[in-house]
Amino acid sequence: MSNTKSNPPQERERPDEREVRAEQDRETARELGAAGSQLSTAPREETLANLPAMGVIGWARWFWRQLTSMRVALILLFLLSLGAIPGSLIPQNSVDELKVQTFKGLHTTVTPIYEKLQFFDVYSSVWFSAIYILLFISLIGCIVPRTGTFIGQLRSRPPGAPKRLTRLPAYTTWRTEAEPEQVREAALAMMRKRRYRAHEAGDAVAAEKGYLREAGNLMFHIALIVMLVAFAWGQLFKSEGGKLVVEGDGFSNTITQYDDFKSGSLYDKDSLAPFSFTLDDFVGTYERSGPQIGTPRTYEARITYSEGAYGKSKKGVIKVNEPLVVDGTKVYLNAHGYAPVVSVKDGRGKEVYKAAVPLLPIDNNVTSSGAIKVMDGYRDKNDKKEQLGFQAFFVPTFAGSGKGTMFSQFPAADMPVLALNGFHGSLGVDSGLPQNVYQLNTSKMKEFKDSKGKQLKQRLLVGETMKLPDGAGSITFEGLQEWASFQISEQPASGWALTGAIGAIAGLAGSLFIQRRRVWIRAVRGADGVTVVEMAGLGRSESAKLPEELADLAVTLNAVAPTAPGPDTDPDTDPDSGTHVVAASSAEPSEGAEK
Repeated sequence: MSNTKSNPPQERERPDEREVRAEQDRETARELGAAGSQLSTAPREETLANLPAMGVIGWARWFWRQLTSMRVALILLFLLSLGAIPGSLIPQNSVDELKVQTFKGLHTTVTPIYEKLQFFDVYSSVWFSAIYILLFISLIGCIVPRTGTFIGQLRSRPPGAPKRLTRLPAYTTWRTEAEPEQVREAALAMMRKRRYRAHEAGDAVAAEKGYLREAGNLMFHIALIVMLVAFAWGQLFKSEGGKLVVEGDGFSNTITQYDDFKSGSLYDKDSLAPFSFTLDDFVGTYERSGPQIGTPRTYEARITYSEGAYGKSKKGVIKVNEPLVVDGTKVYLNAHGYAPVVSVKDGRGKEVYKAAVPLLPIDNNVTSSGAIKVMDGYRDKNDKKEQLGFQAFFVPTFAGSGKGTMFSQFPAADMPVLALNGFHGSLGVDSGLPQNVYQLNTSKMKEFKDSKGKQLKQRLLVGETMKLPDGAGSITFEGLQEWASFQISEQPASGWALTGAIGAIAGLAGSLFIQRRRVWIRAVRGADGVTVVEMAGLGRSESAKLPEELADLAVTLNAVAPTAPGPDTDPDTDPDSGTHVVAASSAEPSEGAEK
């Protein structure tokens, strides 16, 4: 019934054609005036030709315009993404200093270059911080003026109709016997019913819709700022530490209790949330058949915890991805393993050591290794003080002698076996240098020999004892306990970061899928006394939906103001409704279309 026009694809223009088209564009801009302006809150970019020829103020204005432009903001966001790549591929001091030292030892050639470029501390480096701060300033500079412009648009009415509606991208017209005032009144009611902001301006109705597009655009930018602030706040005030706890032992949230602890540069270590817990039992069950054999089915740490210094004890369960939350601090269950209980006696039969020794898993079936260190209380047969060390290898489910290597067949403790070989001498712990508790330094130690002069080693079941040669004593595998490793973290502003991410997605969806458009409906009496109705639409960008929407509006209005019968039938007239279709000339540009 109604039709709309759009610009056909342009072929390559000659210089004289470009001059003519430029003049037409200028004429179009003059005719549209306010009707084609402010469809976007984006500020107009200034060129060097519009700036003062000299002076610091002019260059400062130009620099500020460039910094706060969307183009520069996207470039900075891209640079920030690139800067995060070395932070993901190269070990970071803030995450694991031991991995950094290992990396430096293996890559001696590139290490000096990485150190100069601060690749081991990417997120606190000067260049990453500079990009981060510039992006923050750029977004602030984008949002503040655009918010003011958008508020001004919301408070103002849609602009009046331009003089020549035929030059707009979507246009239709017809003649009707209805009075112009009646057509405008019906058009105003129709547009308001379609949730357009509409008013009557002179001989036309001006309507506008799609403000949520700009609202979504602003929401996206504000959400990015919220995410940047939340990320920075979290990095500056975060804390994270690890603790391995054997069944029956406990943990109190103080610095001295942590096995390792890292925090942000502005974190106050005196502000640790006061709480404590005891690991009562670790419960792990595993799939025993099928393709998923050995997969955990139950994997939880049952604890007794209390909040505050004198809080009441409570029972709790910590599972994977189900942490214990106390005053903003989260306690996650990280890992699990076994701690064989061993006792050591000297040559006189005196028990000098008894403890559950945690061993580190090396495969999915919890095959574990570690070290047992007897540092004090041991004396040899000559009553001389000495230190003992045992390299330990543990399997919770042993296949049996002669049935393969010493590796566990299943993660549950169905047939626990502990393999030991011993050393005596100095453990090196008295030097003051830190040692790995799971490794044995044998540089100042001698290994025990059996009766054949070979290295003394033995596999022990629970309750069995390995005797040391020459009356040096014995070591007994007393029993088995389990341990659980916990990560205690305090990550402030994580809720704000999630809110910012959700807001950014919602704002981006609005800015992409909502179209800002304006529609004008003019009704005037023609020279022959018949009312001429013109409808035209203008969008922020070219879209097939605008002509379709205008056609739907024309059909609705045509039902109120039907086409007047005429003596002559125009070949371009719709046979069903008689609505006159105006075709666009290929030489005439579509006014108001953004470039």
